[in-house]
Amino acid sequence: MNSRLGFFSLVLILFWLKTLLAYTFDFSLGVSGIYQYFILIINPLATTLLFFGLALYIKKPWWSYLFLLVLHTANTALLYFNIIYYREFTDFMTINTMTGFSKVSNGISGSSLALTKPHDVLYWLDIVILIVLLLARLIKVDKKPLPRHLPLALTSLSVVLFAANLTLGEIDRPQLLTRTFDRNYIVKYLGIDAYTVNDAVKTARNDQTRAAASTSDLASVQQYIKQHYAAADPQMFGLAKGRNVIVIHLESFEQFLIDDKVDGKEVTPFLNSLYHDKQTYSFANFFHQVGQGKTSDAENLLETSTYGLPEGSLFTQLGSDNTFQAAPAILQQTQGYSSAVFHGDVASFWNRNNVYKSMGYQNFFDKSYFDAAGDRSIGYGLKDKLLFKDSVKYLEQMQQPFYAKFITVTNHFPFEMDSEDTDFPKANTADASVNNYFQSAHYLDQSVQEFFAYLKASGLYQKSIIVLYGDHYGISNSRNTDLAPLLGKSADDWDSYDNAQMQRVPFMIHIPGIKSGGIQQQYAGEVDVLPTLEHLLGIKTKKYLQFGTDVFSPQHDQVVPFRDGDWVSPQYTKADGKVYDQKTGQELTKLTKQQKTQVNTNQNKVTTALRLSDKLNNGNLLRFYTPKGFTPIKPQNYDYTDGFTKLAQLRTKLGQRSTSLYSEDKDQSTTSLYQTDAPEAK
Repeated sequence: MNSRLGFFSLVLILFWLKTLLAYTFDFSLGVSGIYQYFILIINPLATTLLFFGLALYIKKPWWSYLFLLVLHTANTALLYFNIIYYREFTDFMTINTMTGFSKVSNGISGSSLALTKPHDVLYWLDIVILIVLLLARLIKVDKKPLPRHLPLALTSLSVVLFAANLTLGEIDRPQLLTRTFDRNYIVKYLGIDAYTVNDAVKTARNDQTRAAASTSDLASVQQYIKQHYAAADPQMFGLAKGRNVIVIHLESFEQFLIDDKVDGKEVTPFLNSLYHDKQTYSFANFFHQVGQGKTSDAENLLETSTYGLPEGSLFTQLGSDNTFQAAPAILQQTQGYSSAVFHGDVASFWNRNNVYKSMGYQNFFDKSYFDAAGDRSIGYGLKDKLLFKDSVKYLEQMQQPFYAKFITVTNHFPFEMDSEDTDFPKANTADASVNNYFQSAHYLDQSVQEFFAYLKASGLYQKSIIVLYGDHYGISNSRNTDLAPLLGKSADDWDSYDNAQMQRVPFMIHIPGIKSGGIQQQYAGEVDVLPTLEHLLGIKTKKYLQFGTDVFSPQHDQVVPFRDGDWVSPQYTKADGKVYDQKTGQELTKLTKQQKTQVNTNQNKVTTALRLSDKLNNGNLLRFYTPKGFTPIKPQNYDYTDGFTKLAQLRTKLGQRSTSLYSEDKDQSTTSLYQTDAPEAK
């Protein structure tokens, strides 16, 4: 300790131990397996060595020691402030959070003192002890100069260690920095310092784009939206006006599962029956349009009718600060809808806890509202059967009409199921995840069937419109060749055209009581859902900046852009630089003049839509545009704590004016009407 390098090593080890203490007792990072634990243990070392090593470049001994203590204290403060913030919000602080302290202080309920714990003293005790030992000269300042090249050598070592750490993280979670799932992932694989620097870079880039944006940038977006607008079909406009809206997000569910069988058994018998029901408008040519943001991109497409980003997730990169004019706010302000999301994972996943506030969601019932302990959860959260069942006590308290979204998670890669939850056969391919996919899809089908049975028993069914959609692919392109034989195709002949067709996902609009439904053949994508739903509810859309068009409109645009710039249409598919005949699947190597004109027109249309959507989102241009009659959302007005209590208090306050299902049933709960065969519920 009396040598300069020895003191440096001591401080380095102390901070490393404090970080591991936080990982163990204060953060819930979802670490599993020896590999992830190994990464977690080593991830503080590289960045700590890099930042603390700056002190060794200072030649004057006392100043070097002092600067090292300042760095140690600052890094400890960064770690501890994140601990306090995490205890309240189950999330890590962003640069915008740090710079906007008033927002942080307003958001943290009560005193920060109430968030402290006895072991917190360990985060600060070592700093006090080191200062005392130095002042008492029990640790002597080493006045001998360091070897000339030592500081640079340690800096180089830190860079090598970080590169190794990042490589290990990328192996376990590809595209770790570009395709951001959750801030938890960055911390788990790279540590607090790396997360903070990464967030600072993203914030600077976003701020630069926003700073350069102005009202004039909206002109090209508005012109495109105006030209692209599709008027509602008069026979469909207002068809479901006044009904509750229930959106069921079918995780990783692809269209080929509809009517598919394994060993002679239907994979999704209930969803098959809905698909063919005359009360359902079902779409045979509906495509997901997500990019790296996957589930969050699908939500953004549905809620805002804008596209995700070309890299990463709009929710995580821009969602905390962007202005949204989304479904829950539009429905609330035009027709008095209340709103809620039900999701069995943590609130911070995909930054939902922040984005939903900006969208105007009044309630968010995340994992903290459910018993998700033990075998009640699998993979990404609470099992679907339990999510639907346990959501009922909240749903019945909501004021009608309501807009409620259920995000399922059980049908998620690698599609593993507890043996007690399924007796459905696995497929027989060389890929275990493909084999599992049919089991988890069958479980999801059963979950939706149980929920529909409750809706009918409770009386909500006849008063609702139920939208079901698959958010993105389940089997990735790299695994499609293993799936090919089950689809009656040859793995050897599988090509880009086939991959493009696999972007089909279900889209069903179920309206109890109508008889005009049936299977629709028009081509559409997730960006088209919001204007379609608005028109069905009798809401005019012309004033909103939405990139999709009503699928029932005679002017509906059937060219469906993919996030990578490829596209599909009733005549042609463009994939990986090749053009295919959509009906035959044959590559068109020699286009006629007419074909070339049509393909170029479609490509220009797709490129323009994606470019302008990126311009709108990256520049946060909606802050410059407020539709007539729309009130901009203030995220700080939304609080997702004590959701049940708030709903009950509102019901009590409204008294006889309350329209909740609970009130309609004369303050009797409908939870007993829910029937499930989930073994965990017994």
